[in-house]
Amino acid sequence: MNAHEIDYQIYGEEMQFVELELDPQEAVIAEAGNFMMMDHEIRMNTIFGDGSKQNEGFLGRVLGAGKRLLTGESLFMTLFSNEGAGKKKVSFASPYPGKIIPIDLTRYDGKFICQKDAFLCAAKGVSIGIEFSRKLGRGFFGGEGFIMQKIEGDGLAFVHAGGTMARKELRAGEKLKVDTGCIIGFTQTINYDIEFVGGIKNTIFGGEGLFFATLSGPGTVYIQSLPFSRLANRVLQAAPQGGGKDKGEGSILGGLGDVIGGDRRF
Repeated sequence: MNAHEIDYQIYGEEMQFVELELDPQEAVIAEAGNFMMMDHEIRMNTIFGDGSKQNEGFLGRVLGAGKRLLTGESLFMTLFSNEGAGKKKVSFASPYPGKIIPIDLTRYDGKFICQKDAFLCAAKGVSIGIEFSRKLGRGFFGGEGFIMQKIEGDGLAFVHAGGTMARKELRAGEKLKVDTGCIIGFTQTINYDIEFVGGIKNTIFGGEGLFFATLSGPGTVYIQSLPFSRLANRVLQAAPQGGGKDKGEGSILGGLGDVIGGDRRF
């Protein structure tokens, strides 16, 4: 195997974290901001890209890191390596409520495609790159542009899902229609396209967006019930205007109470 072999344990229910056990000289890579805790003799280093092209010289490392800019990610990732004599542990936490999903790339022919913000961490040697869409429909209406993220190699990777995770095994020719934001990822055998909802009433009054993703088997698909974008929109909608406390919240009068109370001006 090119990737390091690591053991892991996932803890928690709604706000999970994954604890990785590293043998001496083993290492993992992670996106900035996911670190939780580590043992004393684990060393943390900032590296170009994912570290999978370290043997290809400076140019290879720069090209590998540069591709990450296309997904809106940083040029750098963080490498955590065990430089002690015994087994050591390092932990990474979920960025928001949901589930952490282990992806064994050897089960998926060495490649898994996911939303760009789904990746959490992986064994050193796993490559984190970009997946270009060849279809214009995906690029303009898919919610992720022309690019999704691809995880390649022969090791373990971990992705994060918002809310509850559903795993679907699609047979050859079987199709599944999904809200574009609810896709966590899928295997490389899945055909992914964007489809117009259709219908005047659906388009104008549906409230579910104009497009959804069509996933065709065979292959495995991971779906999340609460994308972070949906969670953020709900929080913004519920937030009181002007930064103050909304006195009408939970009352029968609601906003009318603010008008009567003189708190709302026209």
